[in-house]
Amino acid sequence: MTEIEKRILGKSGIEITKIGLGLWAIGGDEWGEVDDRESLDLIDAALDMGITFFDTADVYGTGHSEKILGRAMKGRRDKFIVATKIGWLEFDHENQVSQYDTVEKLVTGVESNLKRLDTDYVDLIQCHIDFREPNMEVFVEGFQKLQAQGKVRAYGVSTSDFDYLQAFNADNQTATLQIDYSILNRTPEKEIFPYTMANDIGVLVRGPLAMGILTGKFSKDTTFEEGDFRQRWIENEDEYQTFLNDLAKVEKLKALANGRSMAQLAIQFTMQHPAVTVAIPGAKRVSQLRENLEAALMPALTDEEMALIDSVTAPGGGRKIWPA
Repeated sequence: MTEIEKRILGKSGIEITKIGLGLWAIGGDEWGEVDDRESLDLIDAALDMGITFFDTADVYGTGHSEKILGRAMKGRRDKFIVATKIGWLEFDHENQVSQYDTVEKLVTGVESNLKRLDTDYVDLIQCHIDFREPNMEVFVEGFQKLQAQGKVRAYGVSTSDFDYLQAFNADNQTATLQIDYSILNRTPEKEIFPYTMANDIGVLVRGPLAMGILTGKFSKDTTFEEGDFRQRWIENEDEYQTFLNDLAKVEKLKALANGRSMAQLAIQFTMQHPAVTVAIPGAKRVSQLRENLEAALMPALTDEEMALIDSVTAPGGGRKIWPA
């Protein structure tokens, strides 16, 4: 197989493949049932295909996703570029504040990430909280302390809030931004992507498939299995109408599916923006992973193809789909 293009992850200087693997689903608590053996096989397959970048979080399966990745890395840690996140565990939703009100607590929290991952360092640690809360400065100071200790190589934040991103990066030491971006959500193109490019902030795209909508496999009759949070799209009247509107957009995009799947088109689109370092679509099966990877090996979308996409969702337009 052709080698996957590598890119530098912002000011971290870390070299990664332009497509990675998002590991939310293997946590097993919000995307339906998963089998740990299949998850380990999936990670093995990703490595075999040349993918080096893996993104997880403490809250995915309440740590289960991290533990599975830790098992997969055993004896070959050097083959992996690992990104994880912290912030949502034991979050006080009533008062909108994280549990990490001191640097010591934050450092201890990240050390728990490392323990679950069975490693003594992570390549990238990210604040998972997507809005400014009272402990933002604690995260920045704690991440910098961990960086000085060699326990993290770089740090970033996961958000779609431009003001919050700028505040988090007040000293211009933030290396990465993880953000929801897809054909259906082009809002980062307005202000956020110009800012990340000007400040050497690497961009990790979550949601390139818009939580599956852009695969073209859903219809107005789609249902989701028990334990899949997307079931609310069907059960909530307002969300169902939004879902139907999104499906209508996907129908218009199907004219571009010549020689590729809708999922591949969606991933190609995100990777083509010059601000984007890596797309991290999730997968539960090797077949999905292979399809996603092939998108990274396809030629760039043409001006004519981009014009059709622009007619469906204007540059800078669309809506945020990812819940955080």
